[in-house]
Amino acid sequence: MKEVRPSEVKGTVCIPASKSVVQRAVAAAMLARGTSIIHNPSTCNDCLAALNMARQLGATVVEEPNRWTITGDFRPSSTELSCGEAGLSIRMFTPIVSTLATKQTLTGHGSLTTRPMGGLEEAINQLGATCQTTNGLLPITVQGPMMGGTANIDGSLSSQILTGLLMAAPLAKQDVTLNVANLKSRPYIDITIEVMLQFGVEVENNSYQHFRVKANQQYKPYELRAEGDWSGAAFFLVAGVIAGKLRVENISSASKQADKEIVTAIKLAGGRITEGNGFFEVEKSPLKAFSFDATNCPDLFPPLAVLAAACKGTTLLKGVSRLTHKESNRAMAIQNEFAKAGISVVIEGDEMYIKGATPKSCTMESYNDHRMAMAAATLALIASGQIGITTPECVAKSYPEFWEHLENVLEH
Repeated sequence: MKEVRPSEVKGTVCIPASKSVVQRAVAAAMLARGTSIIHNPSTCNDCLAALNMARQLGATVVEEPNRWTITGDFRPSSTELSCGEAGLSIRMFTPIVSTLATKQTLTGHGSLTTRPMGGLEEAINQLGATCQTTNGLLPITVQGPMMGGTANIDGSLSSQILTGLLMAAPLAKQDVTLNVANLKSRPYIDITIEVMLQFGVEVENNSYQHFRVKANQQYKPYELRAEGDWSGAAFFLVAGVIAGKLRVENISSASKQADKEIVTAIKLAGGRITEGNGFFEVEKSPLKAFSFDATNCPDLFPPLAVLAAACKGTTLLKGVSRLTHKESNRAMAIQNEFAKAGISVVIEGDEMYIKGATPKSCTMESYNDHRMAMAAATLALIASGQIGITTPECVAKSYPEFWEHLENVLEH
């Protein structure tokens, strides 16, 4: 249990690397012939799971402070591979592994065992490899080679399946065409295509509906400096605008990350936020209710809910359907836990209505969900009394330094 008391915040936070970028870079480096370097890598659990997958698949990895050196090789050391609890890793490495002629089984633990994998099974089978889930869940067994051709994908549940297929496509025997209906979270596909291009592989993107990847392209070694993580930065930007004054470093509006849209939401709420060279500054502002569509940036829902709680009036957030298959059912988690703090959250179909009020002292369940734990901590800053947070260590999934960074900016 972690307890956070109402407090002002003041100071500077340097945001760790984007786990979205680092996990993709690890996969590309594993597939490259030669040695790649990732500077400023995130050491969160999801990135360490990707790094462990690269090792299991044959890469040589040297971990140093602020630097990972990965020498690519694609020869699995075992027929059973574990992706830990990383949703992106399982959906990215499964298609990659399905290009091999040997049979492999991919597993995971925790919340990953309840996340749907049926879409992955269908797409891989369409491309000529064999993929079998366990009633739509883990474990997954795959065997290649992947022949290529055309696959039709439903992009409404997760863009991560498309990311995995794109990264595996250059290894297919023939060109790959992916027809995607109703793609959500387009910015994450932009990140995938950007990382692939940095490692020497081109993707043709036709209006986010048709993607083509030519066969016989080779991943090439690359030296990458990972940008900061907007998903983690969002909590501190909200903390500053509701409870003090913060400078949040290692983030830029030039990023392709979806969660940079937190800046738009803060401005819509009337928050004072300014951008410098590689940082943003925020300060406590009188906030008003706002309307925001988070369909393409669903990870922003927890910090957006905190921002809404601090606003005068009732805020509308759209995109609730994207929240069911996360580390928790985040729509229900936000509704239930914010209610404990006296904040009304009403869900109607794809819309969430949050009525601003002063949060009261309570204990909030994190559901072992990193973003729910960080949301509860941020909400506590403006509460009438302390808020307790269960399983606070779950922040290690994306932001292991979170509690230390928060403690450093609290005004005691």
